[in-house]
Amino acid sequence: MTTSARPLSVAVIGAGMAGRAHAAGYRGVNTVFDAGLSPVRLAAIADANSALGEDAARRYGYEKALPSWEAVAEDPTIDAVSIVVGNDLHRPIAEALVAAGKHVLCEKPLAGTLEDARAMAELERGTDVVTAVGYTFRRSPAIAAIRDHVLRDELGDLTLFSGRYWCDYATDPKGPLSWRFKGGPGSGALGDVGAHVIDTAEYIAGPITTVSGASLSTQIPQRPLPLGAVVGHNAAPVSDELGAVENEDTASFTARFESGLVGTFSVSRTAFGLPNGLSFDVLGVGGRAAFDQHRPAEYLFDGAQPDARPSGARQIIAGPNLPYFKGGYPMEAPGVGGGNAEMFTYQARAFLDQVAGVAEPLPSCATFADALRTMEIIQAVVESSRQGGTAVDVPPAV
Repeated sequence: MTTSARPLSVAVIGAGMAGRAHAAGYRGVNTVFDAGLSPVRLAAIADANSALGEDAARRYGYEKALPSWEAVAEDPTIDAVSIVVGNDLHRPIAEALVAAGKHVLCEKPLAGTLEDARAMAELERGTDVVTAVGYTFRRSPAIAAIRDHVLRDELGDLTLFSGRYWCDYATDPKGPLSWRFKGGPGSGALGDVGAHVIDTAEYIAGPITTVSGASLSTQIPQRPLPLGAVVGHNAAPVSDELGAVENEDTASFTARFESGLVGTFSVSRTAFGLPNGLSFDVLGVGGRAAFDQHRPAEYLFDGAQPDARPSGARQIIAGPNLPYFKGGYPMEAPGVGGGNAEMFTYQARAFLDQVAGVAEPLPSCATFADALRTMEIIQAVVESSRQGGTAVDVPPAV
């Protein structure tokens, strides 16, 4: 176990959109919450696109840029690593890093295939290093507060969870055919954004046991081939040649939770005008809570009132009374905002707390086993769609 006697040395593999969020997150870990974590050494950012890697290393204060993930695995001074590259690369990189004795934080979805995800969960069971998955929405002060309402039974018996993740990054038919559009059913909008809303649902309401009524569709079946590297969701020069989109643009399904709760879900990457639209409602016989990522510094709550006055949802502004906020924001005052950058910092801090064995850490990160479960739910959704919407059981939670 790493101790506080020396700095923790971290690296990020992948210098694209999400990789930079991880890089910035590590940069901020010693500025949030209580003392106890040793200083963090920002060792390296690795990317096959050397210009991209060098730019990210400069921007976020890392010592160097490396040309390959193998260079990170071979560096004995690096303790902990984020994997933030294409899904198909997650398994070989994780296996090499764990073999080298490094702690691993892997972006979701866990892998490109269910077979690879199962192998990574088995790898986790056989290692002493910390392995974790980047479900950043668990670190939202508002979402964590809603979970607390549920755990304290302030909504009563739950009656409905309705979750949506609607994005517009694939709305333009001239957008390049990047790796995000490759892979079979389930690896498109379901794997990319659906993984987050599924994990959020189980985080709040418990295990999903069955899915049904699933429907997958692709609105833009062909896209132009890129002429060079594509970074994140950005536009890029394209050729006149078209290639087939291999996965879904939209998906919807119904779920049954272990508690008997019913859930409805829809995800899309072609939802016009919604750049990052994770939202959900959770209803019970005694209350309701709702969240919208486009308004991340608040949530709505409606619970039992002390008298018969007309009730209605109250806007709860994020402030020091919410999880993560006190000690996590430089300005600890309600209404100062919040967003993805802070969640990545909290996630990085929680991961390194686990690595360092901090006595009173933040709630632990999701595990490879947790992320395998999400992929098993996604696979059940795909099977339900193939079978015309019939109910498909999800393997029991371990």
